[in-house]
Amino acid sequence: MMLPRMHLLWQFARNFLMLAGAVLFYYFVPVGDDEHPVWRWFLFIVGLGVLVWLIVAQLMKQVAAGPDPGVRLRSLITLLYPVVVLFALAYYAIQRNDATQFESLKTRTDSLYYTVITLGTVGYGDVHAAGQLARVVTTVQVAFDLVVIGALISVASSRFQVMPRRSGKPATLPPDPAAEG
Repeated sequence: MMLPRMHLLWQFARNFLMLAGAVLFYYFVPVGDDEHPVWRWFLFIVGLGVLVWLIVAQLMKQVAAGPDPGVRLRSLITLLYPVVVLFALAYYAIQRNDATQFESLKTRTDSLYYTVITLGTVGYGDVHAAGQLARVVTTVQVAFDLVVIGALISVASSRFQVMPRRSGKPATLPPDPAAEG
């Protein structure tokens, strides 16, 4: 009995450390005002490439995991932290370079808030993209979020439909009466 508790405790500690590391990285990585914003765009594109690689790796993990529900949760958490950090840093860098790109986005916390609100598709309206560049990056984030979250939810929910019953046979869905008619 002690082993499952330790495993659960380890998973909680691991997720907490990942979140703490992401927050520390976000607040302490330097985002300077330089004359060469091309480097920022290069880093943003590299960051998107790394996120795509993470998505593929997590989807492969989902497929290979079998019915382990913990893998689904860890996959989502593993992807959400870097997505939020990458886009929040991009928004903050855009705003520092051109203060007209966002309405009411002044600090890193504002940028983090905007990123999470966009991820959650809440959009309170207090902080919003005003410039074309900010709107393009926000559109990329929304598309990215839809693809990532949609793919992971699809893979995760499909597992519930084929989880084995106690008899060891896969569960089947009842026939759809509308499809028979």
